[in-house]
This record gives sequence, structure tokens and C-alpha cells, in this order.
Amino acid sequence: MIRRRGGVLLYRDSGSAPEASRQLEREGFAHLPGILDAQAVAELGASINEVFNEWPADRRAPRSAELDEHFRYELLNRSEAARRCVANSQVLEVIEPLLGEDCHVIANTAWRNPPDPESQGQAWHVDAGPHVPLPEGVRWPADIPKPVFAIGVHYLLKDVSLDDGPTWVIPGSHYSGRVPPRDRPFDAQLSESGQCPVPLTANAGDAILFVSDVWHRRGPSSDRDQGRFFLQAHYARRDIAQRLWTSETAHQLSDQAIEWATLDRHRTLLGLHSPMFYDG
Repeated sequence: MIRRRGGVLLYRDSGSAPEASRQLEREGFAHLPGILDAQAVAELGASINEVFNEWPADRRAPRSAELDEHFRYELLNRSEAARRCVANSQVLEVIEPLLGEDCHVIANTAWRNPPDPESQGQAWHVDAGPHVPLPEGVRWPADIPKPVFAIGVHYLLKDVSLDDGPTWVIPGSHYSGRVPPRDRPFDAQLSESGQCPVPLTANAGDAILFVSDVWHRRGPSSDRDQGRFFLQAHYARRDIAQRLWTSETAHQLSDQAIEWATLDRHRTLLGLHSPMFYDG
């Protein structure tokens, strides 16, 4: 746990933090029930539907145009209800002990997945990192708190059951310092250090939280899939750049610097990166 004081980070006794903060640090995920009431769910859902109707899909990731229609980015720029949501005090009091009191939103994407009974879900992945990569056979020491750099939050706008392909996580897998094995992308039996996957089923108005480098995926859906609808917000330490816009759009470079950067490495060196985690 940490505190931000001036320009530096200080150690914070975990005993002063909510249990959900400790669970996030320890297991890599947490579930906060009922943080949005029925009116807030309805208002946010209506606002997001308006964004889907008014804004075309952002082509940020190498995927089909059909799949791009499931997403809209930078919701806090497009929706007052989204801005209120990402400032939810119950979520902030859980994540600030891990990210600092000046943590900020680095990405804010609406997901509106239609029913897809044939879907096998997503492959196992991490959203970023691992922030402290470790070699095979080495694990972060259990007696040293694992630092957290970014946390994803799903603000659910409809119930998510096992039939709907909920997010699955492997508890404690962020301690591995590795990414999930590439040869087992959809393995429902994948485990890490003896921990098996856990489905994060929840109700509309709940929030699901997970650290960026815990192993997770959307699970497969059944023929009773009702689709998913939620606002995703990624919060990170102040030191991590925002990704609401791609670096091609949001940068601090002069025209002369951009013209000079003709090599791929020169572009990344100056901060012109291709979309990756959080960007798309």
C-alpha cells in the first residue's frame, strides 16, 4: 500500500485500507456489490447507448469492423454519466491505497457485447506488464506486498451470469511476473501456483475490479447468453500515461520532431506508439 505525499510515494500500512484493497493486492481481484443504484444504472446505460448512436466505432485494434462495433472509447469525454461513474467514491477508496491519491483514469471504454452463443470468449491475457517480469520458477515473495500499477474496473449495467461469458481470473497470478502460456489461450483448466480460474459473476450496479497483470479472460458463453453491457475504466498511478486518445492524436511534439521521426524506433522514442493495451 502507498500514499502520495508531494512528489514522492510513501509506504502505507495496509491495516488502514479497506478489505477490498487488501484482496486486490493479495488475490488480484475484488467484487464491490451495489455501488450504483437502479437510477444510476439506467442513466448510465442510456447515456452510453446515446454515445453508441452518435459516435462511429473507433478503429484502434486489428479486428473486424463488426467486432469494433462492440466498443466506444473515451467515454468520460462523451458522457456526463460516465464522468460521475468513474469518480465513484466507493471505488476510489479501494484503489487509492494501491495507486495513490492522485491516481487517474488512463482509459474509459464502453462494452456492449451482443449475445453470442458460439463464443469461446477471449484468450488468457494480462492488460499490461507484467510490471515486474520474473523468470520461470521465480515468484514474487509472499512476505513483500506486490506493487500495483493499474487497476481495471467494470461497472456492470446488466447482470452477468456464467451463461453470459463473465470475466474469469486466476487468483494470485499477478505474483508470477509472467504472462499466461501462449499455447493454452482458451484452457478452462489453466492454473497458476495451484490456483484455478474463478468466474466474476455479478449483478447490474456491481463493480468488478482486477489488477492489470492478473491472468484473466472473458469466458465462453452458452446458448442462454444475454450479452454484456458495462463501462470499463482503467485507473493507474500518476506516472503512467493516459490512453484515452492514441499517441498519434495526443502528444507533445513539434511538427519538426514528427517529420524527423521516420524510423519506427525514432517514433516510439519520441512517444508515437502504436495502439496497445488500453488504447484499443
